[in-house]
This record gives sequence, structure tokens and C-alpha cells, in this order.
Amino acid sequence: MAAHPRRYCCETAAETLEWMNAIADFIRPYKPLLDAHVVNFFKDRLWELVDDQWMDCLRKESVDALLKLPSGSAQEYWPESLKQFLCNLRSLVLPRERELMHQMLPNLHVASLGTVLAQGMNLKKKHEVEILAAVVSWIAHDSGAETIIDVGSGQGYLAQALSFQYQHPVIAIDASLHHANVTNARAERIKKHYAAKKSSPHLKVPRTITCNILSSEALTDLSITSLCEDNTEESTGCGNRSEFGDSESSKPSVAKAINLYNKQQHSSAFFVLAGLHACGDLSVNMLRSFVGCEQVRALIGIGCCYNLLSEDCLEKTDNSCGFPISNAAKLYSLVLGKNARDLACQSAERWRILTADAALQNFDVHAFRAAFQLVLDKYFPEILVSSPSIGRQGKALRRQQCRRLRESELCCKDDRCSFFQVSGKLSCSYAKGCQEFDVQGSNNYLPFKEFCKSGLTRLGCMFSEDIDLLEIWKEAQPYSEFIGPFWALRAALGPLVESYILLDRLLFLQEQGNSVEAFLFPIFDPTLSPRNIAVIARRK
Repeated sequence: MAAHPRRYCCETAAETLEWMNAIADFIRPYKPLLDAHVVNFFKDRLWELVDDQWMDCLRKESVDALLKLPSGSAQEYWPESLKQFLCNLRSLVLPRERELMHQMLPNLHVASLGTVLAQGMNLKKKHEVEILAAVVSWIAHDSGAETIIDVGSGQGYLAQALSFQYQHPVIAIDASLHHANVTNARAERIKKHYAAKKSSPHLKVPRTITCNILSSEALTDLSITSLCEDNTEESTGCGNRSEFGDSESSKPSVAKAINLYNKQQHSSAFFVLAGLHACGDLSVNMLRSFVGCEQVRALIGIGCCYNLLSEDCLEKTDNSCGFPISNAAKLYSLVLGKNARDLACQSAERWRILTADAALQNFDVHAFRAAFQLVLDKYFPEILVSSPSIGRQGKALRRQQCRRLRESELCCKDDRCSFFQVSGKLSCSYAKGCQEFDVQGSNNYLPFKEFCKSGLTRLGCMFSEDIDLLEIWKEAQPYSEFIGPFWALRAALGPLVESYILLDRLLFLQEQGNSVEAFLFPIFDPTLSPRNIAVIARRK
């Protein structure tokens, strides 16, 4: 029986560092697995990175058991070493239960967004905006700062909820001018709706700014400048304004920010930084801006796109890389790399709620992409030098498969096709006008052929009948049963990598001393929004 591991906490910098060191020590032996790129699965025989006993066990497992593996769930009859691996891993991952939010913010009231404010949002976005807007408003009132800077505001959903529903002055910053235009147009429609319902003409409307935030200094300068300009007589009112930050003339200078701030130093020029899935280094720039600027009274950020983080030791630029940012982690020198950081976006919860059919389709797509790499290696070796990307092939293929399945079900009602079982999936062949799924005993060959043709087209390569795709698929197909277990084991490490990145951010804040109060806790339902852990900091 697997030994019960200890539980970790992060209330102090020392405890956070101890937790991070434990994760780093656990990860190091599995670095080859973390560094592996699944597109090279067949080319580099990546299944050999997994313990033989583990792979021999998992290759025979049901899809349902594999889907639970990233959550740390093990079967009793699995090898003891595998069970201990999952047990230790589970103990090191940050908890994601939303009950922790209610413990931290016991009096928080989350108001439901009306149909006007929620227009255009899917279920995930509505869930995120409702909760985050309530949390940001609570923190703003608690910190004594009314104005919110929405960093990476996108189409302005969060900014508009904070403005119209919670009556906060909001400045929405995004790098896309298109997003700013959409935000402004949407805000005007919402304003008309609220104006028709209320007699008060003083509606707060988000002000939009278009600017690339390339450093914490740029974010700080822009925030102070915008806040001070909003407090001047020239900027009173509720109008929206877009500034295209790619032109030098529209970028706020440090001198301008200081001059404006000096004029407003006796006013309450304080603000809160908020970011809903601010990508890559943008989340880190928010943290550094909070630490370096007294006017930022509080911060709440939910990160995203860890693969886009700049990483120290890998990118020899300056001292402002996105990972690691805490002094202690820099001394420990754990290098993650892009593949591991990309893996940090995996969601154990999303794995758990997948259907077996959807999972098998995912495994097939990974097998197709890895076999396609063999095609490139043999027939287009010059393409491999540029690390080719063929886009969201998998997503498109899955949609295509689902559409065909629906069409097949309709055909069946007219007795025009028959069903048969292939690799545990329901497939069909038409009596007329369709080739069989199975070609000379090589399962899934035709979908693989379609995948390759589409991939070559995307890469600007011509498909030729001289390319023997069937030979390559026959070479790869016998090992395709290892794809599911391999991918499930890698996915199990993903939440652990994310935990290390988030703890590094927390430790960075804790290293600032007693003047800062910092927390990590989940605020979203992880099945709806996998990146659900917020970094929250307040000045004491």
C-alpha cells in the first residue's frame, strides 16, 4: 500500500519555499517525460521513457481509468511504484476546491449578470466574470481603492460588469485595437439600456486604452498616467477613449506619469490591478507593478498560457523574465522549458469529465500527428528544421468526425449504412459511395490519410502518390496503443508544474515582507474554467 505523504501549506514564505522544493525534487526524475514533445512519439520511441511495468499495466487499462489518472486516481491492482507516484503527486498539487474562496471571503455576494451584460458570453465566460467581478469589487472596497485597471481586458466583459453592475471607475487595457472597438461599442449599447432604466445620468463606462504592455514599468506608467488624467478637469465625464500604443507619441512616458501624479498626490489616486487570464508575462508584469508602485493597493490575477512565459536561463535577456520571479526559486535553478510549461495548462478536471469516445478521438489525433511527423521526417526533412505547426488540426478533425457520426446516424434510419466496431469506437461504412474505414487490416488509415493531406496543405507542401502513407501508418499503428497511457501520465504532471509556477508567484510577493499580504486560492469551478487559481495581494 502506498505510504501516505505529508500535506504542504503556503501561509509563510518558508512554507511556500518548502513546498516548491518538494515539487522540484519530485519533478527532476521525470524531466525527460516533461520535456517530451508528443509529435515525436513514434519518431523518438517516447513510450520507452515510461517504466516498463507501468506501461505494461496501463496499456491494458480501460479508457475510463486513464481519464481518472491525471487526478491521481489509481486502481488497487496497479504496481506499487505507480500508486506511490500518483499518491505523492496528488499531495503536491495545489487544491482547487472552491470552498476555499468562501473561507477567505465569507461575506462575498456574487450577483448574477443580467441578459444585457451577459450578451455574447458563453457559460464559461459568464461564470468567470460573475465571480471575478464580485471578488474584485470586494477587494477594491476593502483596500480603499475605487478605480480598477483591467489588464488584458479582451472584449471588456469584466470591465463592463465592474462598471455597470458594481459602479467602479474602470480603465480597460488591451493590446488589440479591435478589442477596444468592440468593448466601446458594446459599452455604448449597455449604457443605453441602463440609461433607459435609471434616472441618474452619471453612469460609469469603462475607458479603453490600446497598448502593448511589455514590462511592469510600462504597466505602472500607463496606469498612473491614465488614472491621473481621469482625475483632471479635461478628462471628467464618462466617455471612452482608445489609444494605439504601438505609436511612440501615444505611449505614456515616465516623466509624464510623475508630473501628473505630483499634481494628484493629495488625491486618492489609488487603484486595483485585475487580470482575467492575462497571458504569459502579462500576469507577472502585474505582480511587479504591484510591488513597485504604492498606488496599486491590491491585485487579483488569474494567469494563463504558461507556454508563453519567458524563462530565465533559457532566454538571455534581462532580469525581468516571467519565470522564475522569486529570489529563492532563482537560486534553486529548476528549468522547466516550453513543453513543460505548455503541459501546465492541462486540466485533470477536464480529463475526468471527458467521455470515452471523446478521449479515444483525442488519442487518435495525437497518433495521427505523431505519425505525420514520420511523414515529414522521411519526405520533407527540410520542413522539420522550422518546427512546423499545422494549427488546430485535432479540433477540426474531431468536429468532422462528430459531424460524420451524426450524418451516419441519420443514414442508419434509412438503412443506408451499417455499424461496426473499430478500436473501441463506433464507426460506419456506407453501402454506397464510401470506402471502408479499415484498409488491409490497418485501422484508422483513411482518417490518417486525410489528416496528412490537410497538414501538408497547411505547410504549403504538395501531396504526391509517391508518399507511401500506408507504409508509415503500418509502422506506427502497433505502438499507437501506448499513446493514451503516455499522454495520461504526462497530463498528471501538468497540474504539478502549474502549482510550482503559481507558488513561485506567491513566494515573490511573500518575499516583499510584512507590508504585503498575499494568497493563492481557487475562485472558479475547475470543470468550467481550469485556470481557476487566483493570486491575490493587498497592502497592509
